[in-house]
Amino acid sequence: MAHKETKREFLDERKQDSKQKHDSKRETSLGLTAKKEGDMSTWYTEVIQKADLADYSSVSGCIILKPYAYAIWEKIQHAVDTRLKAMGVKNAYFPLFIPEKLLRKEQAHVKGFSPEVAWVTEAGGSKLDERLAIRPTSETIMYESYAKWIRSWRDLPLKLNQWNNVVRWEFKHPVPFLRTREFLWNEGHTCFATKDEAEKECVQILNMYSHILENYFALAGVKGKKTENEKFAGAEYTLSIELYLPNGKAIQGPDAHHDGQNFAKAFGISFLDKNEKEQFVYQNTWAITTRMIGVMIMAHGDDKGLVLPPMLAPLQVVIVPIIFKDSKEKVMEKAHEIAQILSLSKAASAYLDDREEYNPGWKFNHYELTGVPIRIEIGPRDVEKGQVIAVRRDTLMKETIAIKDLPKRIPELLVDIQSCLYKRSLKNLQENIEEVKTLDGLKQAVEKKKLALAFFCGSTSCEDRIKAESNGATARNIPFDQKLAKGKCAGCGKESTVQVLWGKSY
Repeated sequence: MAHKETKREFLDERKQDSKQKHDSKRETSLGLTAKKEGDMSTWYTEVIQKADLADYSSVSGCIILKPYAYAIWEKIQHAVDTRLKAMGVKNAYFPLFIPEKLLRKEQAHVKGFSPEVAWVTEAGGSKLDERLAIRPTSETIMYESYAKWIRSWRDLPLKLNQWNNVVRWEFKHPVPFLRTREFLWNEGHTCFATKDEAEKECVQILNMYSHILENYFALAGVKGKKTENEKFAGAEYTLSIELYLPNGKAIQGPDAHHDGQNFAKAFGISFLDKNEKEQFVYQNTWAITTRMIGVMIMAHGDDKGLVLPPMLAPLQVVIVPIIFKDSKEKVMEKAHEIAQILSLSKAASAYLDDREEYNPGWKFNHYELTGVPIRIEIGPRDVEKGQVIAVRRDTLMKETIAIKDLPKRIPELLVDIQSCLYKRSLKNLQENIEEVKTLDGLKQAVEKKKLALAFFCGSTSCEDRIKAESNGATARNIPFDQKLAKGKCAGCGKESTVQVLWGKSY
């Protein structure tokens, strides 16, 4: 998309940059038309497309991850994979197709996933003897092999993970990243000789995911245990991280499931212990998905577009030279020098945008839209003074930095941007959790687009009643951070010592 360079002489390069910014947005339709606060759904769709993250495919509910989004996913993969390997987890790969007889071996599991399963019934014009499920999750196809591989206590623990795609077909209204029929994730499947070992790993994994959310995504969440109604199908219990979206709804982040011996008994995954007695293994499963990219977009983005945390930004710094005919050579020479300084010092991943078919104003808009954490501007005046202007994406505040100080100052700015985004997320979460005592209070909190923290008796029938009477609010989780107090269940009034987080689910 070419942009015609203006012929007007720049009397003041900074003022002219501002005019270019306005003009380029008008002429190229680069900017967003929807406001995040007023029309989040349209805003989100615009950001996804205009920031070149994803595109729609001809298969309903299945999106195309474009290189920019996939680069973010690769950073997530690297951060998680590095930590999993440090925990002794190894990567493997299992088939996409699951025979129906395997999927039906664990009844609670198959019941939970039946509405979501896509089936292959025909190949090459011939009907298959047995339907093949397209992987909604891999427990059943993996555990057939686990039963063959595990024979003795010496074979344990078995800790495998795979990075793959899964297909779940139940919903009617797909949303890129947040709710798609095919998505990418990691799925870990581990086996232990004892329940204690398995439960310790379950917490360790959840804490690892929490670290990734806080230090990479810059997102604050609530760690806790799912209620019986909300746990993973086939699990003994589920641990989750729940996040708050700006539209007032909750969304589940990464999770870890302790499956006990449910799958082990269904698939015959047993071993001889040190006393030569046959035992069933204890198992965990856990995952993080591309859904989290959508959560990050929605949580941090603004009316100008993406705001990417530096730890996940494919590009951390962009250098935009401000060119005039009589000073082009010296500005470009210095811009290349700055790019080299940042590269050699490993201060940041930096890119010099020296394209002449786009003017500086267009570039400013483009990099704000795509969420690059820091933009460095350099014009002839800056060259004379041995400085640059750095603009941070989170606040759009400008700072003058001496060129010699860039290797030190740019990393400091990136750390501060990452920290500020997390603090903003934490503040937003805390301000939108309301402690309530009654069902009416819970309903009012949800109507105000907040999460409600209320005492709960634990009864599944009471949980169903609360959901029905609160217009669909669900139990998000039982937060680990519980006050030592007693109260009456918001649903039935019975004495309770446990508080549960409630909210509308995205």
